[in-house]
Amino acid sequence: MQKRRKSEASMLKKQVMKKELQTLDLSTVEGDGSFACPKCGTMISPDDESEEVYKILDTKVVGNELAELVISCGTCGTVIKLTGFQQAMEA
Repeated sequence: MQKRRKSEASMLKKQVMKKELQTLDLSTVEGDGSFACPKCGTMISPDDESEEVYKILDTKVVGNELAELVISCGTCGTVIKLTGFQQAMEA
C-alpha cells in the first residue's frame, strides 16, 4: 500500500511539472540576461547565486558548451527550460 502511494505521488509530481514547464530562449533576452518568470513575474538574474530566487534542476552540455539549463522559480515553483546559450553569447 505504501509503495502504491509513493508511485501515485510520483506520477502526480510529474504531471504537475509537465504542466508548469515553460521554455525561454535566452537569445531573445536583451541586457544582462535577467528575465521575469513567465508565470509569476519574479525577476531571475544569472548573477544571483543564492538559490532563493531560482534553483538549478538540470543542465545539458554539448561538447564544452552549455546547451540547456532547467531551473525552478523560487517563488512559484514553475520549471523553466532555458535554451539559446550559444546564440546569446555570440550576440
